[in-house]
Amino acid sequence: MKARVRVYISGMVQGVFFRHETKKRALRHGISGWVRNLEDGRVEALFEGETEAIEKMLNFCRKGPPGADVQNLDVNTETWKGEFRDFTVKY
Repeated sequence: MKARVRVYISGMVQGVFFRHETKKRALRHGISGWVRNLEDGRVEALFEGETEAIEKMLNFCRKGPPGADVQNLDVNTETWKGEFRDFTVKY
């Protein structure tokens, strides 16, 4: 089943290669969408793909890469749109 989620990750999540690792894992799991840093120190990501693959991405986001200290993960389910062909890092 296809799914789309927007996540906001807070804690020590910038300056620890969170976006890079998110993109690498998203491509590995066939997820499309994007990830970006927010001015308030959080990371925002939009994932589209199979439900099982998105669950794997959410599990990663709950802990992050080495050096990250995730304090909160806010997950918002949205209507799947098939909007993206790949996964990118937004700047």
